[in-house]
Amino acid sequence: MSSFQCPFCSSSMAISDDTLCKRNVSFESLDGYEYSRGVLENTYSNIELSFYKCPNCNRYTVFAKGVGPSVKDINTILKPQSLAKQFPDYIPKAIRQDYEEACSIVNLSPKASATLSRRCLQGMIRDFWDIKETNLSKAIGELENKIPATQWRVIDGVRRIGNIGAHMEKDINLIVDIDPDEAQKLIKLIEHLLEQWYISRHEQELLYADIIGIDETKQSARKKTE
Repeated sequence: MSSFQCPFCSSSMAISDDTLCKRNVSFESLDGYEYSRGVLENTYSNIELSFYKCPNCNRYTVFAKGVGPSVKDINTILKPQSLAKQFPDYIPKAIRQDYEEACSIVNLSPKASATLSRRCLQGMIRDFWDIKETNLSKAIGELENKIPATQWRVIDGVRRIGNIGAHMEKDINLIVDIDPDEAQKLIKLIEHLLEQWYISRHEQELLYADIIGIDETKQSARKKTE
């Protein structure tokens, strides 16, 4: 990774000694490493702490990652609570809340995160496209001819993946897991749709209003010279 986006101010920072500091802590040692034949080697389970310092807002983002067999299941963000982006208030609060909660538990419970992404998608379809069908599968069916075919297939995929967390399999002994990376991809899609649908529409409306305002001002000025 050559750059990192600050979750507090959304500024992109280049990775350098001035913006990233890593420390390793374990039960046996403060650094989790020891030298062997002149080479720095990991010898036991430890926690790698990564501190990102934003040069724009001077705030810290902190990650904890387990290194070694005893702690390999640890991979979480300590500060802030999640990497959820701060979306504008003109996006409905319920949608933003579901998105933020999906981000906050993506490592703790990927299944639950996927279910929230599914719920977030349902709210977006209902609000943005004014499709009031309560059954998500049917709502996505109504959406099919309104968006590109590939995007429709991806959205229907989110519904199916979210169903894994929302509904138990007919065979209760069958466990279909969702890992954090997979749940994170669903979150990325929600972010993409929020930007493509809501933010692009808002920016388009502002641009259109500006151009209409310019035109009205110019036409008014022309009339004064007639």
